[in-house]
Amino acid sequence: MLVQIAEFLLDTLTAFFVFLLLARFHMQWLRVSFRNQLGEFIVRTTNWIVRPARKIIPSLFGLDLASWSACWLLQGLGLLCIYLLRGWNFGSAPGIATALLAALSFADLIRYSLYLLGFALLMQAVLSWVNPHAPLAPVFESFTRSFLRPIRRVIPPIANVDLSPLVLLIVVQVLLLPVAHLRGLLTGLL
Repeated sequence: MLVQIAEFLLDTLTAFFVFLLLARFHMQWLRVSFRNQLGEFIVRTTNWIVRPARKIIPSLFGLDLASWSACWLLQGLGLLCIYLLRGWNFGSAPGIATALLAALSFADLIRYSLYLLGFALLMQAVLSWVNPHAPLAPVFESFTRSFLRPIRRVIPPIANVDLSPLVLLIVVQVLLLPVAHLRGLLTGLL
């Protein structure tokens, strides 16, 4: 029981920072303003790991590779600790175990990125109906704009109802299926 509690707390803490680092990476990539409550919260809670990482890992093509790398490393370390708590022994093939943990962490980051997009879509939809002038409405709109634009070209609004968020949410759910399958395959190899 104590192992389950430790595993839960470790997973929760790791996921919290991984989601924040991923949000920081995506917000910078999608050019979402950090001049709001959410952006300031993300920056202040992740600066402890991103600032030192930026001294080692430069940006590339406008992508914040320091945030991405820190996120990937943190997810990998979290998975390693969880598997060690479960009693897994990586001693016989540490190179293969490291590669599998890196691939599993990468699959998790893709899955979490899809979760972030789905969350932003839902928040944008709710805010557009409840309070379109909310301070965070432009943040979620900026986060989803690049993904919705191609869908809006194909499916225009029908009677002033925009179906593109619904279509994108379905696409996100469909993309989560192969990612979950890949994650299951990688977990089975450990």
